Amino acid sequence: MFSAKPFALVSALFLAMPAFAAGDAAKGESGFKKCKACHTIEADDGTIFLKGGKTGPNLFGVIGRAVGSTDFNYGDSIKAVGETGTIWDEETFVAYLADPSGWLKEQTGDSAAKSKMTFKLSKGGEDIAAYLASLGQ
Repeated sequence: MFSAKPFALVSALFLAMPAFAAGDAAKGESGFKKCKACHTIEADDGTIFLKGGKTGPNLFGVIGRAVGSTDFNYGDSIKAVGETGTIWDEETFVAYLADPSGWLKEQTGDSAAKSKMTFKLSKGGEDIAAYLASLGQ
């Protein structure tokens, strides 16, 4: 006989869990090829997940890290967002990838805000965020 109570309990637990971007880490690993011209993924212990360019910041541990908090030479607008304590989560990272300058304008309230990252990733950002999150910190 089916009891609705266990089902209701399990359903409630799933609804209470935080929402994450619905990305596919395997697709994100492949999609990161678009990013590697400017970004590398290297752990603090020197483990290199992907050797890329240095035009942009190292993206190891970006998910869960404060915005603009590494030793990269960030622009003023992203530094201003970082000063508010904003943390990169998958959803925020995907929104930034879709329109970096637009996201900064929205976050800062400054219509002149701009990003050093001119590339926009209109599709697949959730996969790249899932991939970066899968690498840990």
